[in-house]
Amino acid sequence: MSASLITDARSFLFVPGNRPERFDKALASPADMVIVDLEDAVPAADKAAARVALASAWQQWPTAQRARLVVRINAAQTDSHQDDLSWLAQLPGLPAVMVPKAEKPADLVGAQDALGEAATALIAIIESAEGLANVDALARSPRVLRLAFGNLDFQADLGMACGADEAELAPVRVAIVVASRRAGLAAPVDGVTTDTQDMTRVKTDAARSLRFGFGAKLCIHPSQVVAVHSAFTPTAMQIDWARRVLLAEAAAGGGAFVVDGRMIDPPVLKLARQCLAMAQLE
Repeated sequence: MSASLITDARSFLFVPGNRPERFDKALASPADMVIVDLEDAVPAADKAAARVALASAWQQWPTAQRARLVVRINAAQTDSHQDDLSWLAQLPGLPAVMVPKAEKPADLVGAQDALGEAATALIAIIESAEGLANVDALARSPRVLRLAFGNLDFQADLGMACGADEAELAPVRVAIVVASRRAGLAAPVDGVTTDTQDMTRVKTDAARSLRFGFGAKLCIHPSQVVAVHSAFTPTAMQIDWARRVLLAEAAAGGGAFVVDGRMIDPPVLKLARQCLAMAQLE
């Protein structure tokens, strides 16, 4: 498993586990990672069949396709959780397991134990007030490679009625980004946009994610992926600025210098390098 595929991913596309005819379509999309969902998208009566379908498809996929797969299992608080954990061994080499409704480190222990010596990473989703209260401990838990934000479940848990811009969730987003940084994790994955028709809305939401310090976004339809990637890709103007900053740094020989009338100091240099690093993901 290449951890860099997960840490560098900008888009995570959901596909329902009980719709195996959509698996290959999701993998054929430009999404960086594909999440086969065994949780919310699958009715209780279909969960066992979804596991069988995914295990069967897994045997047919080449290594390159398997490397882009994440499985969202059922939450630790549910009856299906242990069934999922017992079944995970049928997916050797699985890059990552997404654990929903993570509220405390104990909610991750079952997955950690079930994976044994496998190099499979965990992505913990913060979806409740309790999860937010323990976000630092969750971020520092073994195997956790990234955090994700379940923005819709979080609103439901707190009885919130957010506006379209979700301004009410700003403190939550900041807390998740800060916890990720403190734990040395890759930038977290922001929640979904429910609109599958208005790509301007999707790009606007993804641009907000970037401003808050998120490094990726969950997608619920293949049509959203290009808009998300566009938001997370520096513009030609930004790339040009970053290159000129680094050239000016070399010319300055370590002293203070100015680019476009702006004094350049170490934090700005770091931003320039981050800009160019993001551009190389294309």
